[in-house]
Amino acid sequence: MNMRVKQISTALGAEITNVDLAKVSDVQVEEIKSLLTEHKVIFFPGQNISQDEHVEYGSKFGELEGHPNLKNKTVTHPKIFELAASSGGIADEWHTDITFQDSPAIMSVLHMVKCPELGGDTMWSNLNAAYEALSDPIKDLCEGITALHDARPHGKPEKTAIHPVVRLHPISGKKVLYVNEHFTRRIVEMNIEESDMLLSYLTKWVTKPQFTVRYHWTEGTIAMWDNRSTQHYVVNDFVGERIIQRVTIMGDEVMGSSNPRWKPALREGFSAVTTHDKQLITHLKEKGSL
Repeated sequence: MNMRVKQISTALGAEITNVDLAKVSDVQVEEIKSLLTEHKVIFFPGQNISQDEHVEYGSKFGELEGHPNLKNKTVTHPKIFELAASSGGIADEWHTDITFQDSPAIMSVLHMVKCPELGGDTMWSNLNAAYEALSDPIKDLCEGITALHDARPHGKPEKTAIHPVVRLHPISGKKVLYVNEHFTRRIVEMNIEESDMLLSYLTKWVTKPQFTVRYHWTEGTIAMWDNRSTQHYVVNDFVGERIIQRVTIMGDEVMGSSNPRWKPALREGFSAVTTHDKQLITHLKEKGSL
């Protein structure tokens, strides 16, 4: 049977029916990969798969890893991350998964196990569209700089990575604006005041409505999103239990659209060195760049 694809927003997102993810063929997996690249986030309502079927399906797209910082309380499967909550928790900030690692998440496969009838929607943003809508001077600036990301929201600020502000998607070749409010701390090549100003602008820019889709969940829905070209945000407006189970395909190789054009802006030795300056100095020393 042919899958039915319904686009749900002009920016990104499609709903796919007439397929059983517990029994997908190799041909269907390749078609799903193409649909994910095209639509960036895709939804499969009415699946209700088991945990083992969830893991088996996710493994068809690459190597799975559990969450590096957050631990399950009930699910014991090492490849599944579960979040059971009565509110959005740490997911109610715009973010791309695990950008505090040198090799972040490629994609995520989420099973909505339980959800309230109202509230708890999730939003995604198209980071290629956000980049393309920038003015040419801002594009030029962003392509020459990098940003420091850390795991502070998970209580581990020492876990850091530096990524280009503009990256290339490895399949489509399109340019993507790759900073987020949750994990990105500072622009490496700017002083902290300049960095705060530009990051504040860019992290708000990607959330403009014309770049986004908002999805209302039903129990049993499977969602897949491409972490190389999206951010997401849980709308924390629900009452009642919301249980998600997620597997994550890891091993992304982040390639910038161009090489950095300036040296890091460091304040080492000054008495008023900020926390973010210290993080950057520590990271560069650990990587042998200082």
